[in-house]
Amino acid sequence: MSPPAAVTLAGPGAGSELVAHLTPVLEALGSPRPPGAPAGPAGVVPVLVAAEPSSPACLLHEAHPEDAAALLALLDAQMASRWLDVAARRLRALGEGFYTIGSAGHEANAAVALALRPTDPALLHYRSGAFYLARSAQAGRTDGVSDIALGLTAAVDEPIAGGRHKVFGHPDLAVVPMTSTIASHLPRALGVAWALGRASGLPQRLRTPLAWPEDAVSVATFGDASANHSTATGAINAACWAAHQGARLPLLLVCEDNGLGISTRTPTGWVEAMFGSRPGLEYVADDGTDPLATLAAARTAVRVAREERRPVLLHLSTVRIGGHAGSDVEASYRAPREIADDLARDPLAVSFRAVVESGVLSAWELHARWHAVRDRVAEDVDRALGTARAPQGRLSGYEEVMAPISPRNPDRVAALAGSSADDVERKAAFGERLPEDEGGLTLAQAINRTLLDAGALHKHLVVLGEDVARKGGVYGVTRGLQRRLGASRVVDTVLDEQTILGMSLGAGLSGLLPVPEIQYLAYLHNAEDQLRGEAATMQFFSQGAYRNPMVVRVQGLAYQKGFGGHFHNDNGLGVLGDVPGLVVACPAHPSDAPAILRTCLSAAEVDGTVSVVVEPIALYHERDMFAEGDAAWLASYAPPSTWGMGHVPIGRAATWGTGTDLTIATFGNGLRMSLRAAAVLEREGIGVRVVDLRWLRPLPVDDVVREARATGRLLVVDETRRTGGISEGLLTGVLEAGFQGRVARVCAEDSYVPLGDAANLVLVQQEDVESAVRLLLA
Repeated sequence: MSPPAAVTLAGPGAGSELVAHLTPVLEALGSPRPPGAPAGPAGVVPVLVAAEPSSPACLLHEAHPEDAAALLALLDAQMASRWLDVAARRLRALGEGFYTIGSAGHEANAAVALALRPTDPALLHYRSGAFYLARSAQAGRTDGVSDIALGLTAAVDEPIAGGRHKVFGHPDLAVVPMTSTIASHLPRALGVAWALGRASGLPQRLRTPLAWPEDAVSVATFGDASANHSTATGAINAACWAAHQGARLPLLLVCEDNGLGISTRTPTGWVEAMFGSRPGLEYVADDGTDPLATLAAARTAVRVAREERRPVLLHLSTVRIGGHAGSDVEASYRAPREIADDLARDPLAVSFRAVVESGVLSAWELHARWHAVRDRVAEDVDRALGTARAPQGRLSGYEEVMAPISPRNPDRVAALAGSSADDVERKAAFGERLPEDEGGLTLAQAINRTLLDAGALHKHLVVLGEDVARKGGVYGVTRGLQRRLGASRVVDTVLDEQTILGMSLGAGLSGLLPVPEIQYLAYLHNAEDQLRGEAATMQFFSQGAYRNPMVVRVQGLAYQKGFGGHFHNDNGLGVLGDVPGLVVACPAHPSDAPAILRTCLSAAEVDGTVSVVVEPIALYHERDMFAEGDAAWLASYAPPSTWGMGHVPIGRAATWGTGTDLTIATFGNGLRMSLRAAAVLEREGIGVRVVDLRWLRPLPVDDVVREARATGRLLVVDETRRTGGISEGLLTGVLEAGFQGRVARVCAEDSYVPLGDAANLVLVQQEDVESAVRLLLA
């Protein structure tokens, strides 16, 4: 293979519009050469290392050397970020780059990085190039430019996403990769701040290790247009709600306001109007006209967040330079004067003037530094392109792409799932009466005891959600947990599902084991992107360097005798089936619900797995199966000595009965319904075995095929809807596995669930199951 062509950043070409207007600024500041020096290229100045000012008029250096050094560090990061934006557009023109949304005009965010510590967790949006470079230099790394260049070229050697996406992130810099374009990472940043504030308020005996120093600050950057998104407004509202009650929340939210969301204008003064006087939220603003003032504003914001443990919003006025992205034609929606005004307020131009006018650099030193940075960036980009073009330099197979999505270590998960706290810890949690001594338990009681057992074993387990603490949940599933585990571990949240899930993601990222509860399945849809776009992508875009383990408990499904209508009887699970890496469980019987829940908790601990446990509300307090008073839907709680033998691996079903005529595959409410139908059919001489799927993602296809082959006939009883329901994927998998027997399914209708007896008209009924079995055998 021929060596790659050099990526030249000087002169005209793609991206030159990002820097062309800076040449007159440099020329106006003075000569590009020292007096008496021969004409020729500028001397090379070390890049991203603060050089000693050498101008005779080093006024700032003499009076405030720390500000002079900070100004140089700021300038270096800003210049390198701008040249990388030029490189991104030139790479795209060559067909070798794949991302042109740059940081031009937003380089003031480097001041925020300099005001923070390299150990403060940072969740950065896509215009944070200067922040990343400033932090990299602050931490003593010289590879920041190379990191970004490798990301632009989709090289597998890129240190965080490995060519999967161009993101800012590095585990050594506490920079967490975010692909968020709509501030959907703000609830997670709130969760990180909550975990930090919670830790600092705990007595020593209750503290557990965190991923960050306890005095750290959680920082998230986002744009002015994203500030209007429901996720952002919900997260900021939740921060104010908590701070109003005295919660410790070391949270720094940085709104970078360039006045535009692609082409839609943000009204002048809107960001300040939204956030300038919010109760519980400190507001700090900077107009972007003086880099030293920007540094001072950033330092003030960080000091309040760190020392006072309060949420702060830093409002940075930025500008739009070069359009939203490389393909954006600004002239189609912006007047020439408006574009020119932004160029005049370019943060690089502001910094250029500041370093010369304050005497930190002479004009010729600034010229030399500007071109030295350009040449260094060009070298690193050229090197990154060569790396990407080399054999295996980019992702080359779907297995390689998917490798980080869902790591599985089943043996380690099984070992942890079989573990329990010692007798002393368990008695401290339960009192003198352990759950295995209680006798038969309902599904709700079995889940409750499992959570308490898990809390005794995992000291970093926290339960979050609306009504979960004092009330114990609307169905009593978490009743008594706060009293037993403490108020710091069982927490009532604001009524906002995006906040509940996002806080849990931040808590998991910080080293806790969160178990959030969503009160009804219908309410999960308000926040589904926190699972799809935030939770499930973390390991994918960080190659496992960052994880957000979490077990989401969702109270759902139908059959509540028509009570409450659709929002309390939601049978739609299709949205959960299309999230790569997500595990979805559905425990129906109290005999194995504890083992399923322990597996999910253990997978979160071992593999960073995100699980959703869908709990059938209608079965929570059910006691009987076949006849009133038979107590056949109760089960004893297994003692810890048997947990290893009763482990339920992810994706393994359970079979009830040994009938040889037909196999029913089902889950949730369908299990009880199918077992009751099987009893009726048995009196007719029809032998039915029932497979409880237990796992809806991944589906236990192999187990179903095995049991279906034993009878030659398969009926899928699916309480979700006919279109987009569980049965579609299950039957596809069964047929692809080569099953050649007869198959059929009974499903709910493609309808919402109405009130009262009308619900029975659209949901699967026991009589439907019995009729389908007879028809399949006919």
